[in-house]
Parts: sequence; C-alpha cells; structure tokens
Amino acid sequence: MSTARSDPDNKSRARIVGPVTLTTLGQQRTFLDGQAGAMSLDFSGVTQLDTAGAWAIASFQAAEKAKGREVRIENATEAQTLLLQTVVEAMPSPRKRRRRLPHHEAGDLLFDVGKSVSVFAVGLGHTIGFLGLVLTRLATTALHPSRLRFTALAHHMQQAGLNAVPIVGLMGFLIGIVLAFQGASQLEQFGAEIYVVDLISISMLRELGILLTAIIVAGRSASAFTAAIGSMKMREEIDAMRVLGLDPIELLVLPRVLALLFMLPILGFVANMAGLLGGALMAWIDLGISPAMFRTQLAANTAVSHALVGLSKAPIFAMIIGLVGCYQGLQVEGNTDSLGSRTSRSVVVAIFLVIVVDAVASIFFSIWGV
Repeated sequence: MSTARSDPDNKSRARIVGPVTLTTLGQQRTFLDGQAGAMSLDFSGVTQLDTAGAWAIASFQAAEKAKGREVRIENATEAQTLLLQTVVEAMPSPRKRRRRLPHHEAGDLLFDVGKSVSVFAVGLGHTIGFLGLVLTRLATTALHPSRLRFTALAHHMQQAGLNAVPIVGLMGFLIGIVLAFQGASQLEQFGAEIYVVDLISISMLRELGILLTAIIVAGRSASAFTAAIGSMKMREEIDAMRVLGLDPIELLVLPRVLALLFMLPILGFVANMAGLLGGALMAWIDLGISPAMFRTQLAANTAVSHALVGLSKAPIFAMIIGLVGCYQGLQVEGNTDSLGSRTSRSVVVAIFLVIVVDAVASIFFSIWGV
C-alpha cells in the first residue's frame, strides 16, 4: 500500500492510496502508527477496502479518540462508509477502569461486602414475594380443590417421599449406631451406660432425625425441582403455559410443595424409628442392654413431646425446601450454565435455611421449656 500526503503544509491530513485489505494489513498498521495527531484520513485514493482494513482504520480512530482527538474520514464512498460504520459498531466498547482509592484493598473488600448484602436483600425480598404468591395460590386451591393436580401431587409424593425412604432409613439407622457407640464410650467411664438410651432417643426424636432427613431431602428434591423447572424454563414451556392461560404456580409449584408437606413428616418418623433401632442394636452388642431393657428405659424416660417437637419442624422444613427449589428453577435463564448454577444454589440455600431455622427453633423451645 502506497501512502502520500495530500498537502505537505497540512500535517493533520493523511491520504491513503491503494488497497486497504488483509494482505496489506501490516503496511496499514505501520503507516497509521506514524500518523498520530492526524485530524483526517483522505480515502480518495483507496482502491479497495475489506473488513480487516476497516478494522485497522477503526482501531486507529479509537486510539486517537482515547487521547482526546477525533479523526474524520473524508472522500470515502458510500460502501466504504457503511463498512466502516458496521465495523465500528461491532467493536467492543472500552472498559473503564475503576478508580482505586489509596487503600484499594479495603475499598474493594467493602464494595464486595456491600454488593453481597445488596444481592442478598434483593433475593430475600423476591423470595418473600414468591412465598406470598404461593400462599395465595394455596388458599385459592383450598377453596377450589378441583384446581389441584392430584396426578402430579401423587407423582411428586412418590419421587420426593417414597423413593427417599431407603436412604433416609439407612441414614437414621447409622446415626443411631454412631450415637450409641460414641455415647457408650463416654458413659462407661461413669458407670451410667443405661443412660445411653436417653441420649439416643432424645437426640434422634428431637433434633437429628428430622434435621438430617431435611438435609437429605434438600439435596435430593431441591435440586430435582430446580433442574426440572429450569429445563422447562430453558425450553420456553413455562412461557407457553402462560400463553395458554395456565398458571405455572398451580401446575408446577403447588404439587411439589404439597408433596413435601405430606411426605417430610413421614420421612422424619422413618428416620426416628430407624435411629432407635440402630441405637438399640449397638447398645445390645456393645453394652449388653437387651431390647426389652432398652424399650423399658425408653418408655420411662422419653416423653412423647420430644418426638412431637421434632416432627413439628417438618412442615417448616418442607416449605423451605419446596419454595427454594421451585423459586431457583423459575430464575433459570436460557443457558445450561444458569441451570447448573441455580441447581447448586438451591441445594446450598435450602440446607443453610434448614439449619438456621432448626437452630432458632431449638432456642425457642429451650426458652419456653418445651
């Protein structure tokens, strides 16, 4: 590519001669690098212009603009002007660097903390709004039971409840064994081995049974709810429901939430019984406490209120797991990364909220002496 000045006395104007294409890209960049400070580029001598050449011109203009100088294009044909405009519009906008404070590390930390709190507050507000929407639909369904999809309800009761019985029962059985073994090793030092029965029964019935059951169900069902609803969101099936006049809350959310409300207390009861069975077996093997003695000690020192306190938390845990799983599914965007992120987030948030609510409930029951 040959280049020449159109006016030797005017150093602010450069004239480009010849083809401005990919094959001459190196010459173009060398020529343009030497034209820093030019106010205009004369295209009257340009015989050919392609996308690569237009990109070189646009990059030169952007570099000069960053220095506070505007570079005009003169005598370009209509096709050349259109190509340059298209390339300029397609170029990424320059990122502005955030001005750092003298103590930028502390400033960044404060910014990140504030942003996290803001995102959490917004998410909490949306979740509370979603809870209100679900409760409204639930009240409407209670007044008109025919609106409830009983087939979907039965399906989700099987998936979230019946299919979880083996893993919940095994978990409870093993936790009972662990409690008996660990408790026995400590109580033997004081000759109070018989009180291992109270340790197992109160721990399982009041706290561990329903808490660990809720954690397992959160891992199984919250992720499943998010994945199922999120996949429908990606395929635009939920939008199709709304177009057809169908309510996604009634069709997708209520059956899942009600299934957990019905099945989680049952799963908690299964975990409690399995835990007592495992504890009784280990107490018999390790301490020689017979099943009859275990049953007598259990009936004498363990009130039914402990089981009721534990199972009373099941509906709250079920609402948390169902609402978090469905809400995260409805927030999925149209890509697989969003689906994976929301699925992971639903499990983490559900388990976190279950543990927080359990801690608050334990403090509440302790203060009231229940």
